[in-house]
Amino acid sequence: MPTPVNPSPSTPSTPEHGRSSIVTEDWEHALITGNGRQGALCYGSPGALRFTLAHEDVFQPVTEPLPAPSTAAALPRLREMLAAGHYAEAATEVCEIATAEHPGYAETRWIDPLIGTATLTFTPDRPGREWSRSTDFDTGVVRHQWPGVTCESFFSRTVDALLIRVTGCAGTLSIAPVAGTPERPVDFTVSSTGDSLVLTARFRDADWPGALDGYTVVARSWRTESGFLIAARTTPGLEKSGFSEMPDFEALLAEHVAIHGDLFRRCRLELPDRRAKLLFDAGRYAIISSTGTRPPTLQGVWSGTWSPPWRSGWTIDGNLQAALLAVHTTGTPELMPPLFDLLDSLRDDLRENARRLYGMPGLYAPAHLGTHGRQNHFGPIWCLTFWTAGAAWLGRLYLEHWQHTGDAAFLAKRALPYLREVAEFHLAFARITDGRARFSPSYSPENHPAGSGAQATVDATLDVRAVGDVLRALLVHAPDDVSAPRWQELLDALPGYRVNAAGELAEWLDPRFDDNHEHRHCSHLYSLYYSGDAELLDDPALRAAAIKAVRRRLRWWLSEVSDEMGYGLALLGVAAARLGLAAEAYAALSRLSSAYWRPNLVPTHNRDHMFNVDLAGAYPALIAAMLLASRDVGADGVARLHLLPALPAEWPAGSIHGLVARGPVRVDLTWRPGLLEATLTATTARTAVVTWSTGTISVPLSPGTPHRLRLAR
Repeated sequence: MPTPVNPSPSTPSTPEHGRSSIVTEDWEHALITGNGRQGALCYGSPGALRFTLAHEDVFQPVTEPLPAPSTAAALPRLREMLAAGHYAEAATEVCEIATAEHPGYAETRWIDPLIGTATLTFTPDRPGREWSRSTDFDTGVVRHQWPGVTCESFFSRTVDALLIRVTGCAGTLSIAPVAGTPERPVDFTVSSTGDSLVLTARFRDADWPGALDGYTVVARSWRTESGFLIAARTTPGLEKSGFSEMPDFEALLAEHVAIHGDLFRRCRLELPDRRAKLLFDAGRYAIISSTGTRPPTLQGVWSGTWSPPWRSGWTIDGNLQAALLAVHTTGTPELMPPLFDLLDSLRDDLRENARRLYGMPGLYAPAHLGTHGRQNHFGPIWCLTFWTAGAAWLGRLYLEHWQHTGDAAFLAKRALPYLREVAEFHLAFARITDGRARFSPSYSPENHPAGSGAQATVDATLDVRAVGDVLRALLVHAPDDVSAPRWQELLDALPGYRVNAAGELAEWLDPRFDDNHEHRHCSHLYSLYYSGDAELLDDPALRAAAIKAVRRRLRWWLSEVSDEMGYGLALLGVAAARLGLAAEAYAALSRLSSAYWRPNLVPTHNRDHMFNVDLAGAYPALIAAMLLASRDVGADGVARLHLLPALPAEWPAGSIHGLVARGPVRVDLTWRPGLLEATLTATTARTAVVTWSTGTISVPLSPGTPHRLRLAR
């Protein structure tokens, strides 16, 4: 039921980003605001302003979670099939075992979807013309305007509510569920009491343990001297959380900006390329605004549908890693622990996966995480039970957090315990024959070797490199552990990279598998997304092979044939930057800038298709990688930095402040033709070895003391 409101006009003013005159009824083209836990899609027209809400904990229970299939007893047979080249048959065998165990596996099982919880509609009595809309990244305020009317909205971090201030017109407020049909029945009620509207949603036919029973959305409006305010909040469960007093918009905005603005302003970029700077800021804004007590899903903390692509959970074969790739390098490490909290909450499922799928201790992380961590999503083509590298890849993010924060308590209490469990799985899983470890089954996301017709493989390069990262870290930080000799044995048995007949770094170590470059993933370049391992970077032959692999896959990406996930191109660009390929990194960035961002400054998964935030993290990570590279800090404590490792000719001058190198070392850079100025600030005393285009120097860093360098270019 609409609630009438009759404000008086006022004319607030704030900075704007991405100002446009686009009118849309499509939530995918909305402007975004969020406090991490909740988000709002802001769209519509002067005829009707719309705000579609979502909450990080409101996943509709659609698919009952099942135990992972009991395929452990079949492992010897599966390995024999793969050794004999019966790849598709091995994948089908898993599905047959699962279906015999539970008929629910006869069809693909998805995780539960992140849904939009409600749409608020404000219908003004003065529609007007000359519409404009904009987002202020510094504050998180979305503004819609037309002559005499201004609507400002932001999602408060301190009161966990959407606040909307409209000035200059009267109107009515209504609330309704998001458009479309839920995949399972939902019972809705909408009630009105005074100036409050309450939408209650009850989920039906979901009686399994842990299933959410529903949610409530409360919206309330208040008259003020200058206009009126609206406050709205989603609460998971059926207990509503309303508003007893009128919020102070300005005071709450100031409190919100103190938190949001601090995060956003940690890293500041200036480039002659205004588009790149805008999208660098837009990407960081989206990730900051959608990281709450959980990391951002595929769609951040926004949803305007009952059936988002891939259910908008957490996909860990690259998507989530890409979304989080810039949080450390751009100085916002507090955005990473929500991932570790999520993994803690799913730890029992990850252990049970390892036991049921492979009969082994430790952790097995499926490609898709949501309200549970069970391996339920797989099939005869997408044979995801064969992907065993997920937990190890996530282990790299624990190491990234340690390398970029130096938090010793985190290392001891969270990182090392997790890495130990990951290692336990691979100590049992990998087979060492004649001194060489083999990984069977294996899977390189989401690719298949050329000509094989099957994604089931053995010895994917990613498996070896991710497991090697885990083992090396454990041996450095826990050398006296009782398991250290076993870690060392497996590490010594890990095979090196393979170079294929074309001279390219191979995606699979088994020579039976030929590379397939017409693909959106490039997981064999995994180490180059991060610090890059010494075996690859310091060996001229392997480095040359990696360069060939990057260039070969980039040719496909830049062709008109490819129209796939933008974050994959960004990861390829990051790999190019790690190899010093400035022109290639810039080519990737340019294609991303032109094809994968809509005017609402939210990226898409494919070219202008599917609202998606993976690229929001990967795009600023690519720019950061072009301007700064760093190696892992080892036992010697030396920070090894490379300044402007892949600076393109198109950026002859510029600056960036607030980058963070492994160490951690804060790095501020300003450059112009012939000169590079750098300021390095370490949190602890250490030596930094600094490389740039014309030289290398060693500098001592004192805790908290900026060390300034003027370097000839």
